[in-house]
Amino acid sequence: MKDQFYNYILQLQDTITQKLEEIDGKASFKEDLWKRNEGGGGRTRVIENGNVFEKGGVNISAVHGELPEVLRKQFGVTSGDFFACGLSLVLHPTNPFIPTVHANWRYFEMYNETGEIVTQWFGGGQDLTPYYLFDEDAIHFHKICKEACDKHNADFYPKFKDTCDKYFWNTHRNEARGVGGLFFDYLKETEEFSMQNRYDFVTEVGNSFLNSYVPIVEKRKDIKYTQEHKDWQEVRRGRYVEFNLVHDRGTLFGLKTNGRIESILMSLPPTVQWKYNHQPEEGSEEAKLLEVLASPRQWI
Repeated sequence: MKDQFYNYILQLQDTITQKLEEIDGKASFKEDLWKRNEGGGGRTRVIENGNVFEKGGVNISAVHGELPEVLRKQFGVTSGDFFACGLSLVLHPTNPFIPTVHANWRYFEMYNETGEIVTQWFGGGQDLTPYYLFDEDAIHFHKICKEACDKHNADFYPKFKDTCDKYFWNTHRNEARGVGGLFFDYLKETEEFSMQNRYDFVTEVGNSFLNSYVPIVEKRKDIKYTQEHKDWQEVRRGRYVEFNLVHDRGTLFGLKTNGRIESILMSLPPTVQWKYNHQPEEGSEEAKLLEVLASPRQWI
């Protein structure tokens, strides 16, 4: 399974980066191959200062070795080895009318002293963070997420949509990071689902990503914007940074397990503002966004 999924994310990274370069038309992804001293490594690809994408990354990694202390405590074991691989992406467009998007799909195995798998699971998801809200964009994104889920189980979309809404919640601000999408973790083998079933589902979601996001980019990338629009985008990017550094489990895990800092912090936007007690004008498009972020919405 680990070889099957790793080969999948290798191909998916190529597919996604090729399509994004085509859309941008100016910038290309720079590739950075890295190795982890404790075992494994990754292939980071970053795009910057393009026509469409101000900054973005599409990264894959496959790491293995002895379980870090933080995981030993989490799983209640004193020793053990692990393997983990995944693809993680974040795209920060230049135009404030294009949403930021985040996605990742990952696989994990843990072994006993004789090298047998004692537990394995898949995780991942994708979510959308607009700065100016177009309802049709959020509906489209969720529609593609639901279609991918429904091919495997009718309960998946409502369950994983709700999990996403709860996870990407900036508790210290009491607001959502964006308009959600899907989030799932610890998808293990059960009587109902084999690990191959789990693989088929996660790869279905991964394969749907470009269709969920690219039409939105194409529709919004040529909208004219002002400095005021850009300022609001950068204020809201600050909330994105706050979530990633304060709450995000993946970021915190990477920082606590000697992860590769440049790849972990790739998710942060290039320019951000924190204005003291900034409040948008009542009735404005900026205020409309905050109303929606105050509580999760059913987009479908």
